[in-house]
Amino acid sequence: MKSILFKVLIVVFAIFIVLQFFGVDKTVPDTDPSADFLNIHEPPGNVESIFRSACYDCHSFETTYPWYSNIQPVAWWLQDHIDEGRDEMNLSTWQDYSPEDADHYLEEIVEVVEEEEMPLPSYTWAHSEARLTHQQRDDLTNWVSELGTSLQQNSD
Repeated sequence: MKSILFKVLIVVFAIFIVLQFFGVDKTVPDTDPSADFLNIHEPPGNVESIFRSACYDCHSFETTYPWYSNIQPVAWWLQDHIDEGRDEMNLSTWQDYSPEDADHYLEEIVEVVEEEEMPLPSYTWAHSEARLTHQQRDDLTNWVSELGTSLQQNSD
């Protein structure tokens, strides 16, 4: 029994080592900084800080990869979350959104932050700086709501 367990552990360890040769692609496309949400709308410093700490790792091309993003299969799971976040909404390419899409995304930001769906608990578990207080949630949602209202008034 002991030798079977040892053999299984050796096989699992060997598989783990082989997996390390199949990393994720962390390259990002060249983007125009003037197309970025924060550069376009210039939020107050506290709101910009919230966006950077709680949103930008998954919803922009400014991802800061942690050390564990080099370990498979964790890196695959992490990159999948980042790809999904960018596909859902990418703050680095904000200028490319139509006014209707941008308005929809602003409404979504307010909704998911108010309902505490974002940032994801799996993200805040490893990134304590992304855990938002009630005040930070209020600051973010109030500013985004005001921005949406302002943009709608300007488009009329």
